[in-house]
Amino acid sequence: MKRAVYTGSFDPVTNGHMDIIRRAAEIFDVLIVSVLNNKEKTPLFSVEERVKILKEATKDLPNVQIDSFSGLLVDYAKEKDLHVIVRGLRAITDFEYELQMAQTNRMLSHGKIDTVFLTTSLEYAYLSSSAIKQIASFDGDITPCVPDFVANLIYDKYRQKKLSENSDV
Repeated sequence: MKRAVYTGSFDPVTNGHMDIIRRAAEIFDVLIVSVLNNKEKTPLFSVEERVKILKEATKDLPNVQIDSFSGLLVDYAKEKDLHVIVRGLRAITDFEYELQMAQTNRMLSHGKIDTVFLTTSLEYAYLSSSAIKQIASFDGDITPCVPDFVANLIYDKYRQKKLSENSDV
């Protein structure tokens, strides 16, 4: 059985992420999509919320499992007995970083983990979670960038933030 892991912060999950998830799910028997709990970032959504969002977004993909982790990816992969990491590439700048991470993960795993790169479909190559959050924070249209229900959740988060900021004044 071919199993792989696709990790990220997914804050929020974008149509680009979904493109990679769907395509990887066709390649592997089991794809674990795992949300990284990165304590160095201040996310819009909690890890629990991101897991819930991904479960909803992938509910039509029976071989996709959603999880979360913190720490080193190689430790998580070893714990789950995973030997393939899936990474999406948007541009050459992504490749340089991702190649370095792939080589580091292979070294840290003593050659037991390989990385498979999938290039993002052209219609999603411009997407980034950071850009989507910035657009949404100014009430811009993010509906072409994320699943519909995710757009609503993002707009709700920014409305809540604005309300709390206004009540603090």
